[in-house]
Amino acid sequence: MYIERKISDTISGADRSFPVVLVTGARQVGKSTLLSKLAEEGRTIVTLDNPTIRHLAKTDPELFLQRYQPPVFIDEVQYAPELFPYIKILADRDKKNGSFWLSGSQMFQMMKGVTESLAGRVGVIPMAGLSNNEIRKEGMEPFEMNVSMLSKRMTDVAPMTVKEVFERIYRGSMPKLYEDPEADPELYFESYLATYVSRDIRELSQVGDETAFLGFLRILAARTATSVNYEALAAEAGISAPTAKRWLSLLVSSGLIILIPAYSHNLLKRVIKAPRMYFSDTGLCAHLMGWGSAAVLENSMMSGAFFETWVVTEIFKSYLNAGKRPPLYFYRDSNKKEIDLILEKDQTLTPVEIKKASAPAHAVRNFTVLSSLEKGNVTIGQGAVICMAGDLLPIDHKNWYVPAWLI
Repeated sequence: MYIERKISDTISGADRSFPVVLVTGARQVGKSTLLSKLAEEGRTIVTLDNPTIRHLAKTDPELFLQRYQPPVFIDEVQYAPELFPYIKILADRDKKNGSFWLSGSQMFQMMKGVTESLAGRVGVIPMAGLSNNEIRKEGMEPFEMNVSMLSKRMTDVAPMTVKEVFERIYRGSMPKLYEDPEADPELYFESYLATYVSRDIRELSQVGDETAFLGFLRILAARTATSVNYEALAAEAGISAPTAKRWLSLLVSSGLIILIPAYSHNLLKRVIKAPRMYFSDTGLCAHLMGWGSAAVLENSMMSGAFFETWVVTEIFKSYLNAGKRPPLYFYRDSNKKEIDLILEKDQTLTPVEIKKASAPAHAVRNFTVLSSLEKGNVTIGQGAVICMAGDLLPIDHKNWYVPAWLI
């Protein structure tokens, strides 16, 4: 069962604007499936997963591109960065948009080649796993605190119960688990980890001890929706702080971890600048934590952190799918006042708090820390408490309860 992807329109737009389109993202988020589906008649499709074809691409890239002429879709292109200079030559010679579609999972090597060889010629499109709206076959623009838009959406989409939300959180966002409803998430994610570590990590040569790296990954899973502290991560994992920083950077680059930067402004004092960390796939995170079912996860001490992770990644994906940089920040100061998310657009800030409860009390009390910014050119817009409310309801004259299934 193929699931339509919202990011298709973004890819089509890039195809009309650049000679090279590169779709990146974590392994198995659906890059190859989507591009193969979109490939118009006459576009050659070739994958470098095939060792014979990969050998040709690496040892004789010019001959490879004579054999597989544009328009062409080259899958797993990270395995042959030798192709990039020759793709540049053809792109400059032909000056035809949409000539090359590329996809790949290993961001470090691939982006280095793109930066050096294809700058100005390539549209880079990061892709994430399925959004809740894609799974439910519903359309959704990038999330904004727009009461009119959300009110209309209330009439268009079916509500979700807490149980349904946590079943979605537990299963995660990998297309394979929705294309095949009988697929076992535990077996799937165990295989996923084995593939990720044995192929991506080993080939990137960033990790010497794979067992220690998997332990580090499990420590990160237990810390999803928390601020990054490299010293604490290093101490718990038994590695050095520089190693913890390098490994986390590797996970961010390969699409498994999302970092939300801290919001700062010269009118805000005592702001803590460490970023906030989230797993991009809650199903993988749940597997690493050893949760055996959605019900166990829902009743665990970490249910709030998983709910926050799910909400943040859904908002994050809504911007990626529209081809926009997610304008997301979070706030924490030395007085331990926090705001889970801040959306920034046109000098207007939208504060967002995320709570699993249906009508959390005092959820907007920290929004007032942003009031000092109104002395400058910053406007504080309507705030949102994204929670399990049954309806879109006002909290006060400026803030609203927003059901999580509306985002």
